[in-house]
Amino acid sequence: MERSPRNLRSSSRSTSCRSTEEGPRSGARAATKKVAAACAAAGLASTLLAAPDARAIERQHHLGLAPAIGSLRIEGKSTASTGIGGGIHYAYGLTDQWNLSLEASSVVVAAKQKQDFPDSPRNRPAAVDHGALGVTYVIDILRWVPYVGLGGGVYRLAGGTLESPLILPGLSLAAGIDYQLNRQFAVGVGVRQHLMISKMDTYPSYTTALLRFEYMWGY
Repeated sequence: MERSPRNLRSSSRSTSCRSTEEGPRSGARAATKKVAAACAAAGLASTLLAAPDARAIERQHHLGLAPAIGSLRIEGKSTASTGIGGGIHYAYGLTDQWNLSLEASSVVVAAKQKQDFPDSPRNRPAAVDHGALGVTYVIDILRWVPYVGLGGGVYRLAGGTLESPLILPGLSLAAGIDYQLNRQFAVGVGVRQHLMISKMDTYPSYTTALLRFEYMWGY
């Protein structure tokens, strides 16, 4: 059965009206979703930026322990003397970016090093102790806190084939990253490159790698 021209025109107008009504509705729904997503993203960003436990802070105290691995290069020795030890550190926030730092460490780099023969080289220590005062620059990125630093201090090399302990001045270059678990505790990793400036020809390189555990207080 054929539809009359009047019915066809009526059906066409009805379809056109539905399409016109559905278009604005679908556009409004899409715009609403975009606005909701933008609001959610802004809310998350503001929450992270405002988190009181996720940033380095002026006048904050840091006290920590760090298991360490040390590697000492010695003139005339084909391989580095490598061993384990530990360190302790304290830092005070001078500003949000600068910390005053105090570090000390002791690493047994060659536990079995001895004066086995009369002609054994007399420059191979069994242990290296280190203490330094310096500053670190904190690159504060929310909970992740990268840093670099410079320190000056003294080194004590003892044992092994040394006839007596050596006390040497030196510098230490620091780099690492800490993760703040909350306002009191942080964990991190770091590396220190040490320069024994008065004996660089004998000990051209001493490097320590640290796993840091830190307690913080004061705001």
